[in-house]
Amino acid sequence: MEDASDGFERGWNQQSPSQNSVLPESTEKGTMTVSMIQDNGTPRNTWPNFENQECLPGEVIQQDYHMPDVITVRVETGSNSFQEVVVKVERPTYNKPFLGGFRNVSTGVEFHNAGSQTKPKKRPDKGIQLFCRGTQTVVEKNAQQQTRNTTSTQMTKTGLYVSNMTDKLITPGKYFTAEEYHKRRVEAVIVIQKYFRRWHAAYLVQNLKEQRRLRLAREAQEELQKKWEKEEKLRREYEKKLNPKTREDFELLYHDLQLWMQEETERINRTLTGAKRKAALYALLEEETELIACIGMHKLSANLENQQKAILQFLGKCAQPRRWKAFDGKITEMDTQNSLRGKELLKIYHSINIKDIPKDERISVLLTLKWTVKEHECKLTQEIVALIDREIDLISREVKECNLEGLRKRICTLFLQYIKTPEFNPQVAGLIKVPQDPLTLYKNIYFCHSCEKYLPPSEFPIPASSHTIGRCRSCYQLDNEARKRESYFKYRLILENLRKSEVDYQDDSKIVFLVQLPDMQYLIENIWNGRSALSACSDLYELVMVRWDKQHEWSPWNTILLTKEEADAHLKLCNLQKTYEAPFIYRIEQKLIRAKNYFARIPAMASFLHRSNNQSNANSYQKNSSSKLKK
Repeated sequence: MEDASDGFERGWNQQSPSQNSVLPESTEKGTMTVSMIQDNGTPRNTWPNFENQECLPGEVIQQDYHMPDVITVRVETGSNSFQEVVVKVERPTYNKPFLGGFRNVSTGVEFHNAGSQTKPKKRPDKGIQLFCRGTQTVVEKNAQQQTRNTTSTQMTKTGLYVSNMTDKLITPGKYFTAEEYHKRRVEAVIVIQKYFRRWHAAYLVQNLKEQRRLRLAREAQEELQKKWEKEEKLRREYEKKLNPKTREDFELLYHDLQLWMQEETERINRTLTGAKRKAALYALLEEETELIACIGMHKLSANLENQQKAILQFLGKCAQPRRWKAFDGKITEMDTQNSLRGKELLKIYHSINIKDIPKDERISVLLTLKWTVKEHECKLTQEIVALIDREIDLISREVKECNLEGLRKRICTLFLQYIKTPEFNPQVAGLIKVPQDPLTLYKNIYFCHSCEKYLPPSEFPIPASSHTIGRCRSCYQLDNEARKRESYFKYRLILENLRKSEVDYQDDSKIVFLVQLPDMQYLIENIWNGRSALSACSDLYELVMVRWDKQHEWSPWNTILLTKEEADAHLKLCNLQKTYEAPFIYRIEQKLIRAKNYFARIPAMASFLHRSNNQSNANSYQKNSSSKLKK
């Protein structure tokens, strides 16, 4: 096929019909002449005028030509008969691809290969993305080969001697059939299999030995880690008892004192009688009194130290800048006017608490404090200024420092009261526990009938079995130290681990947060007898509480007391009935029934118990219905 311009150029010389023309079948062998009709309907001559142009023979003349939309074709249908046919020219709606061509060397005219003028048919859209790929046909190529070196042989003949010292005598071997050949191959395969199996067995044994070595090393490392953790716990417990600082440390001391008293009382009652027994009990009581007094002295010193730490921590919070995390994870800090004020007051408080400093530095610190508090005129600042003037006067008179300790403590106390006032330190407004508006205290405050104090609800420990608000935490602690002397430290660790594990389930578990320390102690000591259900381990540091059926939330009637390793293995089980034996399951269910009967009396647990019963009934109904359908 050729381009339209090329076709018309050829039509000028040969008067051939256009490819775009629609002609009758009777005019296929006839001749035609072409005339074009413009848009206004007037015909005009379509052939170029060569009369006034000089043209050399064989030279091609190119001119710009624009094809109109409609042309008239005159077709010769017979002898001396013509027919005019109106042809509409269709414009191409797409760009034809370049298919190559050639150029005339003599004239320099370029000729392009023309494509078909038919619009290519589009493939129907099936809604599936298709990809083109090349065929996998092997490309074959024939080539002749010739050896590089040509060889020849030479034999001994007349006039030529060829030595045969290096020749080899080749004799034909024994002929063997195809069956013998295949048999030989099978025997060789068997030999190869033997050696491979031997190597494979040795490889498996070596791999098993390596796995056994690694397992033993890991178990030994775990044993060492457990031993180190146990020793570390004992060391920390011993350190707590030797240098008690917190409330839990003193609970451990009083608990050990109670255990020692019980052992000594049993020993005296078992070995002595009469007056000797009374004298021994009296001496034991005196020793207990001395130990309680010694513990009380440690408690007073620990309270003073903890109070000083609490004050410094409180002042540090007042001096902290504002912090926020950006989108890239970086922490941005900004010092505000209030935080800068808090830093200034913290620095002054540190300065006035420093001991054994020269008199000039002490006077300089006092003057700085004086000018700081003088910014606000009130009764408190006036008292601080008066005390500062008194100390400066006493220092100038060279009074001993031991006689100034009371005055200095009074200055520190009043300055701390100055710092905790929001009018003087705005940063402290969001940290103080007592609200600024006294009316808010009446809305959320309770009365302790033991110490006869009005306290916020956070100061009252409310067990799950309690119906009313009883004594405050201080009264509970004082009663525990005087009578029961129980230590909840180990039970607190078990309860904290249980709450962390329940949060990881993310199934909105609520019962575990209602259980308090006395409830956990009853559950461990009375229901589970303070030992693991599997190994009977009685070390509370090694025991944890997990769900008996992990598909339901934790509750006192859906729990089991195990060691950490046993708990990890228990939580991996899918079917408890197939894993544990029937007597063990029966014993666990009896313990869970006892726990359910005890906690059913607690009003907070009653609603959860009713919901769990409905859920268990629904599960049993589904199991029965599914078994009936299978039958």
